[in-house]
Amino acid sequence: MCEANAYIEKDGAEELYLESVDILRPEEGKIFMRNLFGEQKTFEGKVKEISLIKHKIILTGD
Repeated sequence: MCEANAYIEKDGAEELYLESVDILRPEEGKIFMRNLFGEQKTFEGKVKEISLIKHKIILTGD
């Protein structure tokens, strides 16, 4: 599978935000995400890094 987990970077640590993200879409300064189970979240911030090999999305509110 090609989904990834999304983490928020806070004070140098990573906190899990949403597991098994299937869709990630920028929307007017926010990031919309939906996972394989239909759960949806919107994050105010930006994508810092995406690692396709590690299946990891790092988000930051900076």
